[in-house]
Amino acid sequence: MSTAVVVGSGPNGLAAAIRLAQAGLAVTVLEAADRPGGGTHTSELTLPGLLHDDCAGIHPTGVASPFLSSLGLDRFGLRWRWPEIDLAHPLDDGRAAVIDRDMQRTEASLGRDAAAWRRLFAPLAARFPKIAEEVLQPVPHLPRHPVALARFGMFALPPATWTARLWRDEPARALFMGVAAHAFGRLDTPLSGSVGMLMAVAGHAVGWPVAEGGTYAITAAMIRLLESLDGEVRTGVTVTGLDQLPDLLGRAPDLVLLDTGPHAAARIVGDRLPPRVRRALNRYRYGPAVHKVDFAIDGDVPWTNEDCRRAGTLHLGGGAAQIAAAEAASGRGVMPRRPFVLVGQQYLADPSRSVGNANPLYAYAHVPHGYAGDATDAVVGQIERFAPGFRDRILATHSRTTQQLGAGNANYVGGDITGGSNHARQLVLRPRLTTHPYSLGVPGVYLCSASTPPGAGVHGMCGFNAAESALAHLDTSPRSPAEATR
Repeated sequence: MSTAVVVGSGPNGLAAAIRLAQAGLAVTVLEAADRPGGGTHTSELTLPGLLHDDCAGIHPTGVASPFLSSLGLDRFGLRWRWPEIDLAHPLDDGRAAVIDRDMQRTEASLGRDAAAWRRLFAPLAARFPKIAEEVLQPVPHLPRHPVALARFGMFALPPATWTARLWRDEPARALFMGVAAHAFGRLDTPLSGSVGMLMAVAGHAVGWPVAEGGTYAITAAMIRLLESLDGEVRTGVTVTGLDQLPDLLGRAPDLVLLDTGPHAAARIVGDRLPPRVRRALNRYRYGPAVHKVDFAIDGDVPWTNEDCRRAGTLHLGGGAAQIAAAEAASGRGVMPRRPFVLVGQQYLADPSRSVGNANPLYAYAHVPHGYAGDATDAVVGQIERFAPGFRDRILATHSRTTQQLGAGNANYVGGDITGGSNHARQLVLRPRLTTHPYSLGVPGVYLCSASTPPGAGVHGMCGFNAAESALAHLDTSPRSPAEATR
């Protein structure tokens, strides 16, 4: 029997391990931390019993993932839960735009731009399964659904600031710029609207759900599935070089997949890397970061706008121009006075996270890479801006700086939780210029982290795609997520 080792147990590492185990390999996952999951953890960070998602918290790409959705993870305890409204974006004048699975609810929030929004997003939402299949793989590929991909690409290729001009009023413009800000960086460059297009279409097609009981439920379900395939996960094992693996496993593995950043992969593989690959990995760029804040609050957030009180996710950044300016500043290494802030009210869809009248509130601000300051006050200020009286509801606070995030997860270099800068070239050609983005140029050794296509998100597709590339090395089939489960 062929053997494989996966270094790192984030969602991509676990997805790679599951796919390899499905193909009949003996798979071992090695995790440096004392618990598996990478960024898909849930912890009691503030008050006893309150469940906070440590990093990943909202999962449109999780529920839409061609691979994860093929696995039947509900058999292993995963339950998706949706809020009444998927996403809200409040403005200073009291209005709020929303993205929802019910297009009519979105239209009602957009006023005179309702028809234009529908013309763009309704046809894409109807084709979303085809679009997801195309965009959740390396950009250079032969498309199976060229018409759907071309329609999506028409609006994904231009800068987000250009696409925002399709609408005449601030709610629609700000709503789009807020979802575009998930790319972390300047929004006036080519492809800067691509992430926003995907997130918006996903919101209309499948919504922005949460995992019941916390994001760790995704990790737990994937591990249970892997174990049912005779795979195993070992925690507390730090891999610093390939030479360790024979001693750890009892034999040299046939395949090694690294759910690590490119710089870490270069260190682990060491002198076995071809010089050109080593240079490319060490040149890989990381992007802006986050400062994470979790609150325990008494009751609910006193949002001025009623739709915000029912939304699972909120984008706080003001108007379109304000968001563009804040993202440009953080990309230049300057801390914005009013940073873009994402707030998660996961407890609205999943009350099991709360205790009595105390609720967990999730938030992070976009800050410069490696920002050494404390952005907690800036996060509170942005929430208070749209929910006066919020400070009076705070029972406890837990903050993590960029350095603390990086110390807790080696893949979050400088506090970058997206696996690398999403500037146009690196978005298309991550982690390096090659037609084989998962290969490290060493037989049997592959990279499977969010630094590979299609990038960040709890979708597991980086791991699945890397595993398929590795299986091709062993001349193993099938090749597609759907075929993989037959």
